[in-house]
Amino acid sequence: MDKKKLHIWMPLLLSLSMVAGIFIGFKMHDSIPGNDFFYLEKRRTLQEVLDLIQNKYVDKVDTDALTDTAIYSILNQLDPHSVFIPANELEAINEDIQGSFFGVGIEFEIFDDTLNVTSVIKDGPGFKAGIKAGDKFIQANGVTIAGANMSSDSIRNILRGNRGSLLKVEIIRADKKISIPIARDMVSVNSIDAAYMADKETGYIKLIKFSTQTYREFMIALEDLKKQGLKKLILDLRGNGGGVLDEAVDIADEFLEGDKLITYTEGVHMPKKEYRCRREGQFEKGSLVVLCDEGSASASEVLMGALQDWERATIIGRTSFGKGLVQEQYDLSDHSAIRLTIARYYTPSGRSIQRSYSNGGSAYYKEIANRYTNGQSTNQDSIKHDSSKVFVTSSGKKVYGGGGINPDYFIPLDTSLFNESTATIFSKGTVSHFAYQYVQNNISQIQQYKNAQEFTNSFTLNDLSWKQFEQAVMRDSIHINKITPLEKTYILNSIKAYIARRTWGNTGYYESINTHDDYIKKALELLGTK
Repeated sequence: MDKKKLHIWMPLLLSLSMVAGIFIGFKMHDSIPGNDFFYLEKRRTLQEVLDLIQNKYVDKVDTDALTDTAIYSILNQLDPHSVFIPANELEAINEDIQGSFFGVGIEFEIFDDTLNVTSVIKDGPGFKAGIKAGDKFIQANGVTIAGANMSSDSIRNILRGNRGSLLKVEIIRADKKISIPIARDMVSVNSIDAAYMADKETGYIKLIKFSTQTYREFMIALEDLKKQGLKKLILDLRGNGGGVLDEAVDIADEFLEGDKLITYTEGVHMPKKEYRCRREGQFEKGSLVVLCDEGSASASEVLMGALQDWERATIIGRTSFGKGLVQEQYDLSDHSAIRLTIARYYTPSGRSIQRSYSNGGSAYYKEIANRYTNGQSTNQDSIKHDSSKVFVTSSGKKVYGGGGINPDYFIPLDTSLFNESTATIFSKGTVSHFAYQYVQNNISQIQQYKNAQEFTNSFTLNDLSWKQFEQAVMRDSIHINKITPLEKTYILNSIKAYIARRTWGNTGYYESINTHDDYIKKALELLGTK
């Protein structure tokens, strides 16, 4: 073949060689078990099943919902705290972690099928627009709220929106209709429910969660109490279900000196990571009491575990929840997310306080409810320690792992305060509603008190007020003719505390209700105050 012919046929020969090479390569690939010709990757079985259902099933099926169910089932095989978060729930959960959202900045309750503003966040969007406690919302952006039998969650969805967006509300104030435009803006969700001085030296801080703003809020509260003479502190973590670990670590750092270990985390795929004190704390020497119960969990237990192991605080109350697992949130492509357990956290002495979940998630959560029925919340003797998980502090004090934080002083749950009628009164919001109406009808009387402390020390509900409350209860179809004198006293104290909340916010509520709280009485006793 001469050079001219070779030049003409060369492209064709090269093309045939490439095709032959590809064919031989795929035939060799085809000989490997589990692979077919032109098959690049074996599809996952789960996707195959979903495809078959979508293409072959007798009825039309929402495959997205099936996928969510499959994910739920997979995570359910791991631990109770590895969870799937659907896209429509993710925003609300992230807002809770971040400690803020975009809205109008009011607190409200639904009374007589009407939204009643119970308080307005100072300097928030509603406050700047002129919204006041006592206002009744009739409409919001043309949507009728009053008389519409809407849930609180549905109303929140209407009130919230993008930053800067306008919400036009129609309200009733003093029997007059008023239209008010509100520019939605950032609203902080406080982690501190209350902070006040119980006496000249003793401060009280109620911490309800750990968001990304908690440490900042805590330091503001602590500095304010120090200016008022703080030397002893009661830190209330009852019902605090946890949150952001780093925030709990930073708060622990304010109580512990030197470079003490606060906690460490470790998992199969996560190397050991220590969290230590990094700076001089603002309350390293003052007397400290921490309050806890069955609702104190996760980051709360990290904080309590460090303080207990270093014997920095006295823990009083009931055994905490027992959650010692660390979750990391991973966003998915469809805007949903999973919160996956990646490690366990350990207290400075090396104990993991995580309760067993070997019997499944249902049994795991029922164990908390069972504490009330088996006497663990009313009788300290019923608390069982795992003798195989005993740890010792630096001074030789025994502490236990595998079942939450056990208090140094036990405070039993007083079950005598709630019969069926009393429990219904609180669950229906009758106490809160009555207190709200009382403030609206007696505002001049309430305003005679300079602050919540003066109100707490001097105000008493009279017999006429109790009769009015009985009438309110009857309107809710509740019978209280069989309540005990102790229950009546508890209800009256609660009404008084709710009146304080309507007037002075959450701090006012705790200043009032804490005067009758066995936890607080024990804490003050241990701190050497009356």
